[in-house]
Amino acid sequence: MSSSEKSVRLSVGDTELTVNPANGCRISSLRIGGTELLRQGERYGCFPMVPWCGRTAYGHFLNGDVPHQLPVNSPPHAIHGTGRDTAWRTAKAGESQAAFYYDLAEPWPYPGRVTQTFELAEDSLTLAFGVETYGDSFPAQAGWHPWFLRNLGTGGDVQIAFDAAWQEERGEDHLPTGRRIPAMPGPWDDCFGMPDGVDVTLTWPEQLELKVKSRAEWVVVYDEQAEAVCVEPQSGPPNGLNTAPRYVTPIEPLEIATTWSWRRL
Repeated sequence: MSSSEKSVRLSVGDTELTVNPANGCRISSLRIGGTELLRQGERYGCFPMVPWCGRTAYGHFLNGDVPHQLPVNSPPHAIHGTGRDTAWRTAKAGESQAAFYYDLAEPWPYPGRVTQTFELAEDSLTLAFGVETYGDSFPAQAGWHPWFLRNLGTGGDVQIAFDAAWQEERGEDHLPTGRRIPAMPGPWDDCFGMPDGVDVTLTWPEQLELKVKSRAEWVVVYDEQAEAVCVEPQSGPPNGLNTAPRYVTPIEPLEIATTWSWRRL
């Protein structure tokens, strides 16, 4: 396919996934048995965070000793990368699998390619990123920002359960201070460390249990909005371009995957 405008719909059994490559390769809908799991409206679906996740302090980062300035799109910081604001190209689209890509460009200062794949099954969805460089090595991050509905229309509100090794202490500037503290009770807009891999369970009582898992060691949980909750597996912490840089090199791309699996209750 050469068109990047058309939405791509995957379907297995009674599960349907819709991806909108023209609008940041965002998942616009995930329906299980006709029930929508993701918030609709202005802040909707699930968008990619790439080539950085969360906030980068004041839009500044270094690649070695070379300074760079990113657009400050969430003053005073740069937030959530450029992928969500980019039209992606469709590489392939079948009944249950699809792949999309875009080439890194300004305002990101290094050339490269980002690929995102989707693999749908009757009881699971696997998402994966690859970030490659076309030239110099550079620090990067990748992750996902889903808006799960707090309430599916019947029954109780969603419950979030996880066991984190630590919580990144959050400063008044919304950036990690560098201190690791015991996980605190919510509500959260916080990053947690899971060195054995992300493992978070969302339970809509008497309706559905959904597990978010990833080999990635970081997850941001955000549940301060009335309509939706976010469970965001990512390859590094907020401001990680500066504090925990993971370099994309010509021989080693950045790769990350997450699987959402569910069962009816």
